[in-house]
Order: sequence, then structure tokens, then C-alpha cells
Amino acid sequence: MRRVRTVLGDIRPEELGVCDAHDHLFLRSPRLPGQELDDVPAARAELAAFRAAGGAAVAQWTPYGMGRRAADLPALSRATGVRIVCATGLHQAAHYAPEVLEELSGDRLAELFVAELTEGIGTTGVRAGLIKVAGGFHGLDAHARRTMTAAAEAHHATGAPIAVHLELGTGGPDVLDLLCGELGVPGERVILGHLNRFPDPVVHREAAAAGCWLAFDGPSRAHHATDWRMPEAVRALAEAGFGDRLLLGGDTVTAGARSVDGGPGMPYLLRRVRRRLAAAVGAELVERMLGEHPGRAFGADWK
Repeated sequence: MRRVRTVLGDIRPEELGVCDAHDHLFLRSPRLPGQELDDVPAARAELAAFRAAGGAAVAQWTPYGMGRRAADLPALSRATGVRIVCATGLHQAAHYAPEVLEELSGDRLAELFVAELTEGIGTTGVRAGLIKVAGGFHGLDAHARRTMTAAAEAHHATGAPIAVHLELGTGGPDVLDLLCGELGVPGERVILGHLNRFPDPVVHREAAAAGCWLAFDGPSRAHHATDWRMPEAVRALAEAGFGDRLLLGGDTVTAGARSVDGGPGMPYLLRRVRRRLAAAVGAELVERMLGEHPGRAFGADWK
């Protein structure tokens, strides 16, 4: 029977509720110096604001070694009433010091992912509920292939879903060829993030036809087509028969992007994106994208 693995334990998919399918409560990277998400009170306030806007769950895609603060997540979930799904996995090499990657050489990467999914993250007892990996710009480098191979091994061992950061929305076909082709991961167990940043309708349809979940995640930045092209892309996919493969997320990656610090933050997804999409494709589909679909995407037959 499928269950969503939250930081407070496994729940039925239908219990997840309105979900921000891709976001970050905590995140630290050498590529974002001085912009870390590393403040527990701010994270609590952001979750409370999301809850007040009607949110019930958040999938935090922050993977291993990027300051995900797994030990703090259960208390935050209890205090705010928002369910949290935590990630294992590994981001692009640029987000890590060389010695961190050296420690995870050989088969140790897949072993780490499996351990964090089944036994818990370090000594916290918090089990991850998804595997986060990342592609490169219009392709996959050796690091991406290695991390995705380890993610596929961990998926086959546990049943966990794999969430993929697509750099500026590109590289989707290469990810499909590797994960779903060569490595045998079923499309329905793969969540592709940021496709909305590179709104190629052919790539979108190919990914959806492979059974993958398409996460439209993150408010627009100056160089992204995220918001103004999103309704068109979602409508095209729905009209092509792929409305049941869609997710919505906020992807807050810096402190200044939090709503409690003056940015759009997690509530923006429900305050603005929900309304804008409903005008284009109808409220019924949008509510399924926020409610029913995340439970299906993150639910797994855990082994």
C-alpha cells in the first residue's frame, strides 16, 4: 500500500493535503554566499504563513550536505501543523566542497541514499521521503550520471520517488534517457523540476508521455518565463491529455525570497499562482495539482 514518508512518519497519500511540491525551508550552498536559509524561527514563520494561506504540506528538496537541518523538521511540522517531506540525494558538484564528494566515492552514494530513506538521516531518526538529484545545462556531466545511477539503485531498493533539478529547465530528454531508459526507473516515479523555465511544449509532452511528473515550480525571475508562460503550458498539457501529471511548487532558495522577509515565499503559490492558473485551466484541475497529485507523486510502495 502506498504511503508518503513525512518527517513525522508515513501517511496515506490522500492525507497529505494542499502541498507545495518543491520548496526549501533550509538550504546552504557556496554558490549562494550570504543568502543561506538557516534560520529556524524564520522557517517556522514561513510555514505558519503557508498554513494560514491554506497550505497543508511541503516537500523540501534540500539534499545531503546542503544544510537541510533534518533534526529541526519534526518540531517545525508539529508546531505549524504542516506536513514535511524531507530529501536525501545530491545536487550538482558545484554545491559541495571537493572533500565532501570524495567521501562519497564508489558505491557509498547509493548506500547513503538507502540508509537515509529507510533508517534515518544521521542520528535524527528522520527518514527521507524522496531522492533529489540534478542535471546540467542541456545535458548530463559525469557527476550527474553518477548521482542519478545511485538514485536509481536506491529507488529500486526502496521504491522512493526521484526528484530532478533541471538546470534552467533544460536537459529533460537526457534525464529521461538515463533514468527511465538505461536505469529502468518507471516514469511515474520521476519528478522533473523547472521545466517551466524552458517552456518547450514538445519536451513537456515527451516527459508527460513517459509518465513523469512535471513540477511547475518557482515564481518568475527576470530571466525566467515561469509565471507568464505557465498558464499556457499547463493548458496545452491538459488539452493533450496530460493534466494528471502536473505539480506546483514555490522553490524558495534564499532568505530574501521568504514571504516573512519581503519576498513571495511559500504563500505566493496559493495567493497568486493558484488564482492565475485557475483562470486559465479551471479551479478543479488546479486543486488536483495542489492536492491529489502530490500525494500520488510522493507516495511509494516502500520496501
